[in-house]
Amino acid sequence: MFSLFFENLYISVSSVLANKMRSLLTALGVVIGILAVTLMGTLISGLDRSFEKSMEFLGKDVVYIRKFEWFGSKEWWEIRNRPNIDVKHAEVLRNRSQFAQYVAPVSDWQTSIKRGDKDINGVRITGTTDEYAMISTAEIDIGRFFSNSESHSGARVAVIGKDIKDALFEDESSIGKKLKVGNYIFRVIGEVEKQGKFLGMFSLDKQIIIPLGTHERLFTRRGWTGINVKVNEADLGDATEELTAMMRQLRHVRPTQDDNFALNRQDPFKDQYSMIKLAIGGTGLFITILSLVVGGIGIANIMFVTVKERTREIGTRKALGATPKMILTQFLMESVIICLFGGLLGLGLAWGGSLIINQYFPSDMPMGLALVSLGLSMVVGVISGLAPSYKAAKLDPIDALRYE
Repeated sequence: MFSLFFENLYISVSSVLANKMRSLLTALGVVIGILAVTLMGTLISGLDRSFEKSMEFLGKDVVYIRKFEWFGSKEWWEIRNRPNIDVKHAEVLRNRSQFAQYVAPVSDWQTSIKRGDKDINGVRITGTTDEYAMISTAEIDIGRFFSNSESHSGARVAVIGKDIKDALFEDESSIGKKLKVGNYIFRVIGEVEKQGKFLGMFSLDKQIIIPLGTHERLFTRRGWTGINVKVNEADLGDATEELTAMMRQLRHVRPTQDDNFALNRQDPFKDQYSMIKLAIGGTGLFITILSLVVGGIGIANIMFVTVKERTREIGTRKALGATPKMILTQFLMESVIICLFGGLLGLGLAWGGSLIINQYFPSDMPMGLALVSLGLSMVVGVISGLAPSYKAAKLDPIDALRYE
């Protein structure tokens, strides 16, 4: 039995290799289909990892009170005149809210920073309080976060991200060293662990965190403001309703008026991501199905031609004792091998493509996806080769030997 299997395999491989260009062109549809489904799966896998990591930065149990919604259906002209978030309201929310565990006002803006003859542009400066460390999911890697007294006294201390450390301090320790933010000197007291990029767009490590009191004293009216509120995840819905009511009261919003602020959470990001993922998956699936159908038709057509070309060979094999099952297996195996070669070529191209994509966007090729792709190519080979193989198996040996 095994000898028969290997004999059929040898004949099938020899036939495919004897017509390399024809086999390659025949398998082109399968190559494109496997390339499409593999690249799609690779991209989605990379997106999933990047998205989950980015959502960890936002936190499942954090409500972000901001001037604008992260995602909304309102026109810009309707919300552009909203008043800024008053960071002083954070104290009221902390004292009155039943659900708020930690409340941290934030003021963000961007500038360049210097140390000696080294500088780095586009650094995000965040002014906040000591409770920010309790809300943020990023841990302090080296050093410490500033204290409550430093936050209120306006001490010129800073906690920096890894991009700042690498750019300005390189191989030396940053703790206790000084750097220049605007026209003011700050002393580094801590480094935040490496966080990477948010959704692959901008670095979370290009940041300096300073006490809110210092920010208000030195950099008044710069950037935008907001309030971050950490609550129990189980109470997220009730907490959002409570915070909405409190903010409406603090901002003197009348019952008939719409909110002039936004309470943002992870949910809109997840909804948008699901839509993007569905669009990518749907497009990739459509291309894959179309390519495999076209490829399958091409393989079936070329297999019918192959059966016709080798009719005398089939007659000879049957005259020497080959059964219809053996003939069917031989041609079916040939069809599968063509598709398998196409699948392997498609996987090779997809692997190379994933390496290129990974330079600009996170992506990796899961082993399970590669195996499924190969299995899919073999299924296409079986379906495409079934009818031609059946025709070859049913040929009459006498008529086949007479065929010219």
